[in-house]
Amino acid sequence: MPGFAQRTAGTGGATGGAAAETPKARGKALRARVPRAAQGELVLDEGRPDAVRAVKESSRDRVPALAPIRVGRMAATPFAFLRGAAGLMAYDLAGSPVTGIGAQICGDAHAANFGLYGDARGRLVIDLNDFDETAVGPWEWDLKRLATSLVLAGRVAGADEDVCRSAAFDTVGAYRRTMRLLARMPVLDAWNAIADEELVSHTDARDLLGTLERVEEKARANTSARFAAKSTEVCADGGRRFVDAPPVLRRVPDAEAAAVAASLGEYLGTLPEDRLPLLARYAIHDVAFRVVGTGSVGTRSYVVLLLDHRGEPLVLQVKEARPSALLPYLPRVGFGAPGVEHEGRRVVLGQKRMQVVSDNLLGWTTVEGRPYQVRQFRNRKGSVDPAALSADQIDDYGRMTGALLARAHAHSADPRLIAGYCGKNDELDEAVARFAVAYADRTEADHAELVAAVRSGRIAAELGV
Repeated sequence: MPGFAQRTAGTGGATGGAAAETPKARGKALRARVPRAAQGELVLDEGRPDAVRAVKESSRDRVPALAPIRVGRMAATPFAFLRGAAGLMAYDLAGSPVTGIGAQICGDAHAANFGLYGDARGRLVIDLNDFDETAVGPWEWDLKRLATSLVLAGRVAGADEDVCRSAAFDTVGAYRRTMRLLARMPVLDAWNAIADEELVSHTDARDLLGTLERVEEKARANTSARFAAKSTEVCADGGRRFVDAPPVLRRVPDAEAAAVAASLGEYLGTLPEDRLPLLARYAIHDVAFRVVGTGSVGTRSYVVLLLDHRGEPLVLQVKEARPSALLPYLPRVGFGAPGVEHEGRRVVLGQKRMQVVSDNLLGWTTVEGRPYQVRQFRNRKGSVDPAALSADQIDDYGRMTGALLARAHAHSADPRLIAGYCGKNDELDEAVARFAVAYADRTEADHAELVAAVRSGRIAAELGV
């Protein structure tokens, strides 16, 4: 039957079969071709672009006027540079060894891309929450990016080098142990595992409890209603409209606003039918352009204000979906680049494949020929700033995010296969931690190059925005 695994002789099912053909054994066998210790290697290409060239190339086809804001944000710290340099790291990772096990990967799994958000009933879950670069690729790429980001976040926070390296080491250990746990669980239980507060106890992240409680409290208040109260004003006709707050929020010409509003018709066609009566009870009142993120600065992004019959707001974000920054480099490690029907669809489906619970209004659309993703804005979102954590918390945060990443990968890759490769001991943990420290050093050098270029006037930057 299509879509289901076939249980036949020789596959290790109830009919028997060679143990070497089980997913776990196949994963273990991969160590002969790609030793776990080899995951610690960092080999940089001689043709590698310098930091300034990489930033300029990644800014192509973005809104030119916003490029200095993006540069200014990336120049703030080495951790901020890493956040905006997913493409440069993918270039470097393409020269590293991979097992060939494919998964739906985030593509930008740094430590600041995890957080709290609300489900359809208002309950908070914690998970990966940024998927602009998502693609099918090597699971190792996400893990190495996450481990590197913990080293850089710890350095920015002032932690000593042992603490930073331990955070990377324990991040990988949590990933490995969680994958082994998922491999042993019934499939349905593993599929729905680890997306709530139980994760703290699973990863022994007790030192994070106070921080998570404060983030949760803020997240519960981070709603469309609060954003609308701060960012809109009442019109003469009793409706509401956005108020300019340059450079982050600005009103747009009527024709541009009309194009965005009209695109929501296509968006409705990407939603499950049971969501349509909900949105039919709202009316569109205004559209504004809003600058987003660090790596996303310069992409076209709008907020759309909808009001119900009581004047209660719902704000949607309509965000441009560019081709994944990983796309040019995946074929180098054996992952094809299949044609993408719609970049917004790619982002939305990638997110749904990795999360246990996704935004129930997640969809996609096209505005003036450009693809966009659509989602709720300020959907009770909350996040931990990993660069502001204390030394005793950064390690806990690494373990928590490592476990979340394993669960996300296990939705598309058989956890038995990855667990078989990762194994029981800490050989992989040591290797990836070694890589993370080396790549953090490289990122600090890249950041220094960018800062020097800003100071010399080689590249424009708007700082502190």
